[in-house]
Amino acid sequence: MERPRRTIDCGDFVLRGWRGQSDFAPAFRLIEESLDHLRPWEPWAACHSEETTRDFLAKSESKWASGDVYNYAIAKDATLIGMCQTYLWAEPRGRRVGYWLHPAATGQGIATRATAALVAEMFTLPDVEYLEIAHDLANTSSAAIPRRLGFTEVLRDQATPPAAPCGSGIEVVWRLNRGRVPSGPAPC
Repeated sequence: MERPRRTIDCGDFVLRGWRGQSDFAPAFRLIEESLDHLRPWEPWAACHSEETTRDFLAKSESKWASGDVYNYAIAKDATLIGMCQTYLWAEPRGRRVGYWLHPAATGQGIATRATAALVAEMFTLPDVEYLEIAHDLANTSSAAIPRRLGFTEVLRDQATPPAAPCGSGIEVVWRLNRGRVPSGPAPC
């Protein structure tokens, strides 16, 4: 099974695979400083702790090796500013994409460019036929990214698991199939 590159250079920032427990302090700090920004949309943020961060980092390498999840830290000038990932989805040739940034890094196009780079990288893998992005209907910031990149909205349905605290309870799913070039910012 082919794997994506561990490092994707985007000019003024990079996507890089997590480096196990050596990333603990910067990863924990990144999440801590982003909690108020994440809690409305990310149910996992309510359970954030040193233990969950260590567990996430411990599992990242084995999940990468199995091809289940490709987690990337987003780093600018060696400082972590967010993360993005793809993970296997319901159909064997599809993956879901997720992303979030430190609040100080939002509004600069970084999430859109990082997602475009991740999309381009995933479509180099022969076993990926489509990518999806899902978000709560009320999360308009997250909705802007698939729209900018040329994804097509394919579904609105009741969220499972239940919605995040500020969510509407409606999950919006966007899809981009292999062969469709993402619009918007050029991938890194």
